[in-house]
Amino acid sequence: MSSTLLRVYPSELKIPYEVKKQRSCCMQLTNRTDQFVAFKVKTTNPRKYSVRHSCGILLPRGSCNVTVTMQAPMEMLSDQHCKDKFLVQSVAVKDRATMKDFGPQLFTKAPGRVIEDFKLHVVYIAANPPSPVPEEEEEEDSSPRSEVVCEVKSFSAFDAACIGASAAEPSCAEELLGEARSSQQGFSLMFVVFVFMSSVFIGHLMNEIKV
Repeated sequence: MSSTLLRVYPSELKIPYEVKKQRSCCMQLTNRTDQFVAFKVKTTNPRKYSVRHSCGILLPRGSCNVTVTMQAPMEMLSDQHCKDKFLVQSVAVKDRATMKDFGPQLFTKAPGRVIEDFKLHVVYIAANPPSPVPEEEEEEDSSPRSEVVCEVKSFSAFDAACIGASAAEPSCAEELLGEARSSQQGFSLMFVVFVFMSSVFIGHLMNEIKV
């Protein structure tokens, strides 16, 4: 049922159903007009539900939220179908009206007074529905793991190369040391020969000077 005074959203009340737990849902009331509008919320099962802001006066183009709380059920549902209903009544009131002007007489039929009704059905929904995981997301989740594995493998190969290089370093050093020793020995022998030849040449030169 449409209303020219109020916009009621949503058009049905979806309340999560869970044993031994209170659950709530909200509806939003919006004043469609440039007048002050009074509203009242009623239910067919007042012992089962509590309503916060069950009545009030909306400013022109104003809105408010209404919270409906279902008392904690003590047993599981045998049937998902719910027969409970809510009724939102609205009526235009005088300008700058306040809650002091609010009273039961506002919602009684009178000449020139138009009272609009908007009915809402209660629908039970699962309190904690399982969230399906798309296959694409699973594939995306698995790809980072494969990347991590690849990184670990690369790191292990790098470590093995470093370890091999470290193990080879002593043998390289020994070879260099051996080459250094050989070069030193060769240099010493050449130096001795050079000194001997120099002394022989100097002796020969001295003999020729004396003669």
